[in-house]
Amino acid sequence: MMKKFLFTSNLLMGLVLSRFAISKLASWEISVKAFIEMAKPLGIDPTFFRVSTGFLISAVVIAYILTAIYSLKTNNTLFQMPFRKWATLTNLFGLLTMAGALVAEHVLRVEPKMLLVYIAIAIILFSAINIIILNKNKQIINL
Repeated sequence: MMKKFLFTSNLLMGLVLSRFAISKLASWEISVKAFIEMAKPLGIDPTFFRVSTGFLISAVVIAYILTAIYSLKTNNTLFQMPFRKWATLTNLFGLLTMAGALVAEHVLRVEPKMLLVYIAIAIILFSAINIIILNKNKQIINL
């Protein structure tokens, strides 16, 4: 049951975030406009800001999807790291990235886009739940 939850939540978070990584890296108009707005208060190049954010989110996507795939395997090591540690770090990476996205939405935008805020909050909550599951009952969950 817990393995299925870890698989499903990590896969869904990876798939949802993949749309945002693609929009940034493919220079979709909505993303370009958003980063022009958000880069102004920082005084940085909006293209650099957008592309670097796209790479960051892509790294989170890859980590979530790898975690989902490896949550179903019996040999639970990933890049010579125990699965529990990898999955915890992945979910912490996603949680902190989405916390940064929330800060950016509220500090750098004239008006936050509430759908993006809700998505970030959902990913933060699911990542936190996954971290708790992975580390609460180490004896019960044999990952």
